[in-house]
Amino acid sequence: MSNIAVARTVAKLTVIVVAMFAFVFVVMVPLYDTLCAALGLNGKYLSGRAEVVETTVDESRTIKVQFVASNAEGMPWEFQPVQTTVQVHPGAVGTIVYHAHNGTDRDMIAQAVPSFVPARAARYVHKTECFCFQHQPLKAGESAELPMQFIIDQDLPREIRTISVSYTIFDITDMVDGETVASR
Repeated sequence: MSNIAVARTVAKLTVIVVAMFAFVFVVMVPLYDTLCAALGLNGKYLSGRAEVVETTVDESRTIKVQFVASNAEGMPWEFQPVQTTVQVHPGAVGTIVYHAHNGTDRDMIAQAVPSFVPARAARYVHKTECFCFQHQPLKAGESAELPMQFIIDQDLPREIRTISVSYTIFDITDMVDGETVASR
């Protein structure tokens, strides 16, 4: 095999590899997000934005809502719920606060992503205010209290008595084009 043939083969393989990576990030990631939102998988349901929910309070039952926090690999912040469990009646507004601390020597921007257990409970948890709706910028050494308000829908199946809401926080500093870390 000549050097020209080897060079052509390497060039073709390089183009194929680049095309495969482009396909994964340009097509598959948005497709995955769309499917998760449509099917209510991985804590994603509908738009993930604040909702206006009009409801009455069902005092005949109480739902235990547990809150968990984790850091994505490489995320150096301290991140945890101030209170790990609340009891709420369906239709009543529940409030929880997470604490975040950027203990590094650099300004950073984070994004929190929720997931629910059981997964089908995601469609019954209506977040009316949530730190997960926007990026969370923190300057080096800065801390913040991050609120989340929610309402458990009265249509929550009766067999579901406990819901776990887990937030994973990701470092998106390098992914956010042109955004600066402003003081809170």
